[in-house]
Amino acid sequence: MISIQQADFDSATEYRALRETGSGTGAIATFTGLVRDHGDRSGVTGLFLEHYPGMTEKVIGELIDTARMRWDVRQARIIHRVGTLSLNEQIVFVGVSSAHRQDAFAACEYLMDALKTSAPFWKKELTETGEHWVEQKEADLERTQGWQG
Repeated sequence: MISIQQADFDSATEYRALRETGSGTGAIATFTGLVRDHGDRSGVTGLFLEHYPGMTEKVIGELIDTARMRWDVRQARIIHRVGTLSLNEQIVFVGVSSAHRQDAFAACEYLMDALKTSAPFWKKELTETGEHWVEQKEADLERTQGWQG
C-alpha cells in the first residue's frame, strides 16, 4: 500500500495490517519519521512538503518492487504526508512484513533510504526567522548508493 496524504496516520493500525499478511510472516520492521526542531538550520518550527502527484506513487511502487526482488517481502506499506506539519508530527511510515527479521530490517531500511533520495518530494523548513527549501544531503545519497553494491 502506498499513500501520499495530508492527514495523520495511526502506526498501530498500519502495524496490524502488516500482521495480517499470512501465517508465513515471522517478522515486521517499521520506521516512523517525525518533524524535529532542527535541520539545516536551528529553530525549525515546522515543515512544508510538496510532491509530484502520480510520479511519486510510481517511483515508490518501483522501490517496493526492487525491495521484493532483493528480499522476502510479504507486504510493504509506505505513507508519506504532505502539506504543513508542526513539530513532532509524523511525516512518514515505512513498514515491511517478511518471513525473517533480516529481510524485514534490510527492506525497511532500504525503502526509507531510497525514499529520501528517489521519490519526488520537496521539503521546506519553516523557522523562527523565515523558511528555506532543504537540499538533498550527500550522506543520504551515499546511503542509497550503498544499497546498489
